Amino acid sequence: MSNYLEYKGYIGSIEFSDEDMVFYGKVQGIRSLISYEGTSAKSLVKDFHEAVDDYLELCSKRGAEPERSYKGTFNIRITPELHKSAAIYAYSHQISLNSVVEKALTGFIEAQRK
Repeated sequence: MSNYLEYKGYIGSIEFSDEDMVFYGKVQGIRSLISYEGTSAKSLVKDFHEAVDDYLELCSKRGAEPERSYKGTFNIRITPELHKSAAIYAYSHQISLNSVVEKALTGFIEAQRK
């Protein structure tokens, strides 16, 4: 069981409004607003797929490149001390700071899956 949807490389959130008795969500990781809703899990998934397909079709008609989620670049904010420690580690091991961050994130994600 997951608390997100995935379709054609896009990730969508899943929320529930007890006031309206409806599931809803939006595509994550892009600037464009792609939202969807449904009164059941099945209808939510169907509307999510249709919303992504509509977005891709609109981009195609406009001759625009669709935004892609999670391109592999992001900014992080950490303490100056941690930044310095990571940079010293990277330098002393002759690897890039990006490699240090990637290894740290990979190790964290793998540990969480256990």
